[in-house]
Amino acid sequence: MKRASSVSMRDVAKLAGVSSQTVSRVANNNSDVRPETRIRVEQAMEELGYRPNYAARALKHGTFKDVGVVLFDMTAFGNAHILNGIVNAARDHGFATTIRAFESGSPATLQNAIDQMKTLPVDGVVFILEQKVADFNTFKPTADLPVVLISEEPANHCPTIDTDQYGTSVTLVDYLLSKGHKNVYHIAGPSYSVAAQSRKRGWEDILRQKGIAPPSLYIGDWDADSGYQAGLALAHEPDCTAVYAANDQMAYGCILGLRAAGKRVPEDVSVVGVDDSLRGVVPRLGLTTMHAKFNELGRESFEMVLRQCDGEKLPVGVKTVIPPILVERASVRDLNAE
Repeated sequence: MKRASSVSMRDVAKLAGVSSQTVSRVANNNSDVRPETRIRVEQAMEELGYRPNYAARALKHGTFKDVGVVLFDMTAFGNAHILNGIVNAARDHGFATTIRAFESGSPATLQNAIDQMKTLPVDGVVFILEQKVADFNTFKPTADLPVVLISEEPANHCPTIDTDQYGTSVTLVDYLLSKGHKNVYHIAGPSYSVAAQSRKRGWEDILRQKGIAPPSLYIGDWDADSGYQAGLALAHEPDCTAVYAANDQMAYGCILGLRAAGKRVPEDVSVVGVDDSLRGVVPRLGLTTMHAKFNELGRESFEMVLRQCDGEKLPVGVKTVIPPILVERASVRDLNAE
């Protein structure tokens, strides 16, 4: 077998018994090819290890038909669902998706990541920024490679989109207070998480606006075990009747910890979470939470890249918000109804 880099369109045409023009049509996904011919050409491509020349395709069509995505962790619930939205939207527009992770072991920067992406056949890049990057305020994208940031904080040089992390806390705390609870304890996510810090800030601010001093803060690591340990401790807080955990895993762990310590949920302590990540995972899920529209967020971020590819200038310095939705289940007790 020839090396892929040395295989030409003519080689494929010879093996498949067609013209080079037919191979070109198959490579460019032209519909004007008989199905049986397409199969024969694709089999020849596979046998020879042929790959289309992306640069040549871009010169001909003005696009690579590929969007890049850079992120820290593709296994995290939110990131995985955002990525799914991007991939599906890209597919609907005939685009592929190229995924890269930020370099580990050194401070993450947008510039380093974009320099790597420039070596790949992509038309634009979506950054999923669940952690801080060193050059967030100084990075300036080049005119030939559109960039969209999924970030809680709006950027001065790039279009920005995200769910409303801060507003999520405001909604949940206000909801618990409206049910007659006098205060709300919080299990925060890890300090490296931008979302966790925004949710923590929203929790503190809304309590102070209501004239309530924020109680002791508990810090978890997004996993259910950290929520369980917090639940064990919160069971010994005499004034704790409501807990807001920064994600559903910690919220569910907290419920189990409270119950292990002899507390009932929601009869003794109400618990709410964020993300709606346990639906379909935990049977008979009773957890009240905020449903984040991660798939919609991913789709919209791709559309923002596509609009820039088409020459549209998107506003910077502001954030497009995909608001979450409060999902009421059975983990909150209404003290007003008694």
